[in-house]
Amino acid sequence: MFAAFRPFAPAPLRPQRRALLGMVPALALSGVPAARALASPSTRERLILSGPPATVSFPFIHMIETGALASLAQGVEFHLWTNPDQLRALALDDGADFMAVPTNVGANLYNRGIPLTLLNVSVWGMLWMISRNPDMRTLADFKGMEIALPFRADMPDILFSLLASRQGLDPRRDFQIRYVATPMDAMQLLLTRRVDHALLAEPAVSVALRKTHSFPLSAVAPELYRSVSLTEEWGRVLSRPARIPQAGIAVLGQARQDAALVQAVREAYARSQAWCEANPQACGELVAQHIEMVTPEAVADAMQASVRHLSTAREARPELEFFFEQLLADQPGLVGGKLPDGAFYA
Repeated sequence: MFAAFRPFAPAPLRPQRRALLGMVPALALSGVPAARALASPSTRERLILSGPPATVSFPFIHMIETGALASLAQGVEFHLWTNPDQLRALALDDGADFMAVPTNVGANLYNRGIPLTLLNVSVWGMLWMISRNPDMRTLADFKGMEIALPFRADMPDILFSLLASRQGLDPRRDFQIRYVATPMDAMQLLLTRRVDHALLAEPAVSVALRKTHSFPLSAVAPELYRSVSLTEEWGRVLSRPARIPQAGIAVLGQARQDAALVQAVREAYARSQAWCEANPQACGELVAQHIEMVTPEAVADAMQASVRHLSTAREARPELEFFFEQLLADQPGLVGGKLPDGAFYA
């Protein structure tokens, strides 16, 4: 699924398109007056946002479509990354000014010397077990079973392994893990009855569940259920609040030195996330125009199933450090071998 998604920078980012966005009713989506969007001439020629086809990127899409950053740059682009290797390449090659990142990847890049600052944490739980069995309640219920799992050694695998081990299970011996390259691969295995269980992130979870009830696939696909939430498992197993600081927005390179730009993007992202949460169906219609294979209904489902919380990176630092400490205990390389220092958090 995600490998087929296309970046959508060219169409919405032409100067003519931005000008139109300032004059059409679509601007009202942002809750920002038209006068603000058409404010003083931009001071940057180009501003690049980047993220995956996931909930963390939905505010970026809304920001661009509503012209929320039109006063900051002559061109605002969104570059889609579809796997963690593409994310790392973008960061290493100065391919984006602001990027949605898994928090541990942000910490790893920072500890390796990449000029990166984490601005916020906006995703606090988006991973679910999807199963043909409606009676699964904890990860332990999947012991001995085959599970399709995308992105080996990255966030889905990291959290599954951590939570399994913390309840006395060996993630390699007690489960039959079938690693796949992408969430689409895991979804296809489910829909074609080649596996009974998979770990997926939103919106892939909602896409899979919607597909099983849509014709003609509904005639052959198995009944699937939203099963164990890894967020709930985090709270239960670790005696913590049921939220995981999984992903947020980082600023990279020279953009870090522009305090006014950083604050403007941070505020615009917060407004757009609030709009998406308050208008999940409209958000879905917007996102589905630019991300293939995602329907408005699935995006709305994903928004409603996600933990709703947004904090600055500095506010989230205690929870981030607890998360990083769990990773350091098991696989130090996942965060670059140490806790990031205070300059990582904004």
